[in-house]
Amino acid sequence: MRAVFAICAAALALAGCGGGSGNNAVATANGAATIPQIAAPNHGDWTEMVSATERGGYLMGNPNAPVKLVEYGSISCPVCARFSTEGSQALTSTYVRSGQVSWEFRPFLIHAQDPAVFLLLRCAGPQPFFRLAEQLYATQMEWAGRAEAMPAAQQQQMQNLDPHAQAAAMVRIMQIDQFFRQRGLSEARINSCLADDAALQALGDISRRGASEDNVQGTPTFIVNGDKLVGEQTLADLDKAIAAAEKK
Repeated sequence: MRAVFAICAAALALAGCGGGSGNNAVATANGAATIPQIAAPNHGDWTEMVSATERGGYLMGNPNAPVKLVEYGSISCPVCARFSTEGSQALTSTYVRSGQVSWEFRPFLIHAQDPAVFLLLRCAGPQPFFRLAEQLYATQMEWAGRAEAMPAAQQQQMQNLDPHAQAAAMVRIMQIDQFFRQRGLSEARINSCLADDAALQALGDISRRGASEDNVQGTPTFIVNGDKLVGEQTLADLDKAIAAAEKK
C-alpha cells in the first residue's frame, strides 16, 4: 500500500474542497416546522440513532426515511466545516428528527490530514460519529492549521514514511490524539486504529467509489434521493431539494 499522501492523490486527482460554486451563508429551514412526523421506535429520537452503512458511511436517523440525504465530506474541508457549524443543527433538529429524512455521511479523502482523523473517528464507533465530527469541524482551523504549517522538508520526510507511520505522525502533529484520548480512546487503542490496514484501505475505497460511481469531484457533495448538489449549499438549498424529493 502506498503512502497516505499517495492514497489521497490517486483517489482524488480532480477533487477539492468546495467542489462548485454556491452561496456563502447557510440559511435556516424555510417553513419546515410543518413536516409530518414519523415516530421513532420506543418513543426514541431519530437523531440519537446512528449506524454504519454498507457504503462505509454513517447514517443518522430513520433508515427507512422517504428522503435520503447523502453527504460526501472531508474532515479537513473548510466549506464542510462551515456547513457543520451553520447548518447541521437545523438539518438534524428539523428534518432528521422528523423521521422523514435520513443523513448519511461518507468520508471523502481530500487532504493529507483526512486519513488519520477518519481512522480515529471510525475507531470511536458509529454512535458518536456525528457529534465528534461536529466538534472537530468546530476546531478545524486549530488542528488542520498545525499540519498546514509543516515546513516543506518535514512534509517530504512524511511522504517517505509507510502509510501507518504517516498517519501516526500526522495525528501527533495536529495533536488530535489528545482530542480522542479526552473522549475515551486509550493510547493503545489509538495506535491500533492507526495501524489498521483494512480500515485505511476501506477509506480509500469509499473515496474511489464516490468518485467513480457518484462522480464526486469535491466536498461537500450532497445527494438527495439521487439528485446531486455540488459545492457550498445553504440549508435553503437543501429545503428545496428535500421538498422536491418528497413530491416525487
